[in-house]
Amino acid sequence: MKLFENVVNYKINNITYEDILKYSKQFNIKISTEQAKKVAGLVRGKGVNIFNDKERAQLIKEIAKITGPAVAKEVNQLFIQFTK
Repeated sequence: MKLFENVVNYKINNITYEDILKYSKQFNIKISTEQAKKVAGLVRGKGVNIFNDKERAQLIKEIAKITGPAVAKEVNQLFIQFTK
């Protein structure tokens, strides 16, 4: 299981705005290109472990500042799906 966690966290921590836009379309999350760029800039290189509830919650709060609470809530649901 640790290998899976490492792969998912690696992908999250190296995500590009293009990846965010692709996933947002795939999971019907409305996010603009500008928001995707800001979120990617926020997440890249932070070393966030989305399997850790506290770290994920802090990241979602920061994403909410960029995208608004509705989009952040959807992103959190997506992260939760990745962690199960």
